[in-house]
Amino acid sequence: MPVWGISANEHDASLSVVDGSEILFASHAERYSRKKNDAHLHPDLIAAARRWGEPEQIVWYERPLLKRTRKLYAGQRDHVWRADGAAYLAAHGLHAPVRYVGHHQSHAAAGFFTSPFDHAAILVVDAIGEWSTISAWEGQGRTLRRLWGQRYPHSLGLLYSAFTQRIGFKPNEEEYILMGAAALGEPRYVDLIDQDFVRERSAPNFRLRTNVHRGVRWWRPEITDNWDIAASIQAITEDYLVGLVRWLASRVRSPNLVLMGGLALNCVANSKIARDGAFDRIWIMPNPGDAGSSLGAVAAFTRRRLNWTHPYLGEDIDRPFPHAEVTAALLAGEVIGIANGRAEFGPRALGNRSLIADPRGPETKDRVNRIKKREPFRPFAPVIMAEFADQYFDMPVAESPYMQFVAPVRRPDLFPAIAHFDNTARVQTVRREQHPLLYELLSCFHERTGCPMLLNTSLNIKGEPLVNVWEDARRFQALHGVKIF
Repeated sequence: MPVWGISANEHDASLSVVDGSEILFASHAERYSRKKNDAHLHPDLIAAARRWGEPEQIVWYERPLLKRTRKLYAGQRDHVWRADGAAYLAAHGLHAPVRYVGHHQSHAAAGFFTSPFDHAAILVVDAIGEWSTISAWEGQGRTLRRLWGQRYPHSLGLLYSAFTQRIGFKPNEEEYILMGAAALGEPRYVDLIDQDFVRERSAPNFRLRTNVHRGVRWWRPEITDNWDIAASIQAITEDYLVGLVRWLASRVRSPNLVLMGGLALNCVANSKIARDGAFDRIWIMPNPGDAGSSLGAVAAFTRRRLNWTHPYLGEDIDRPFPHAEVTAALLAGEVIGIANGRAEFGPRALGNRSLIADPRGPETKDRVNRIKKREPFRPFAPVIMAEFADQYFDMPVAESPYMQFVAPVRRPDLFPAIAHFDNTARVQTVRREQHPLLYELLSCFHERTGCPMLLNTSLNIKGEPLVNVWEDARRFQALHGVKIF
């Protein structure tokens, strides 16, 4: 009988189904409810999980009683006595026995037990768990050992989210837009932010002068150049994380690093860490934030290595894929949708729920942004045959199959659709064994054009979840005039 892991009741709810070492299913509630970052389990998500069997055990991704103490301390009294854990699950018709693991323990376990490493240093950095905001671990065999931690209210993740709000974006959702906006500015306010907010950021310690949990909209209203604010908080984040990783390398005698927590989605910081070279190899589970903790909860409970082979763990759209027809459409300059195979577990489209286009056209970026209703400065990612990646990009790592690192584009003038304002790109590399359908499409396009890459972005518009099932794809096609295969 399978074990279910559940992360819910806060933001971006998810459910994973594991049998032994096999990951049978994992998906996000938002894909079913069509509400971005939906905090609550959805009946259709539960029904999808039940196709794999009723759970004999459910594991909740954090410890509700401990979390209540922090909420009481933080003044969130309206949340203190809400239904959580087993009571929450019972209200959704789930009555299997429930066990609890720690929030950062879930993150650490999700990363280590899906990694290719038997021994690794593990770093978890997010906004907040129960009380933990940053934690360092060592993983070896079936053992996770916590080495150090920082506690609320001292949180780099909360500070980053607060500045996401400060420049006009939605905290706990649009931090990735701040990261992209940082490329348009200069980090001229680092000293001011340190002066006003940061008491200490000498690794491993990160301490704030004031609690920023409720945001910093009020901060220095005379400063109006938001891109420079974005560049400044991004620079602070990168500087601290690189120092923290160096500190961790001095404590754990392993060449391997696992990065987890919401800040592991900051691919610019990830690239700085990789280039710094404190560790030889880095693993980031493709869903490192709280949604990935549904899988991590099971791993933390069983302490069993999970058979991670790919992130395509959600709903299956089983349809033939006409490579020749799609290639012809791309050559004709069309933007094409792919809704084929099992949906990605994680926030990024990796070829099964993607919009794709020729990356060489000077107008392609604006066309795709119009379809997606996004800000015009937002970058798009390239997906490239892995064996060609280093010819086109100055890669910080050998391969990047999950879009977790950025790299300078060697000829940004030739590929304007995927080169950001700083001439970098968030690269996805693909090998045939990793994704045969996508690799074959890239190969067909390469044969016709000499270009081994395509623009790849998520099959959704701003503010909506990724397409999940074929009915979603048909609706997207009808509304936005994009042919979907």
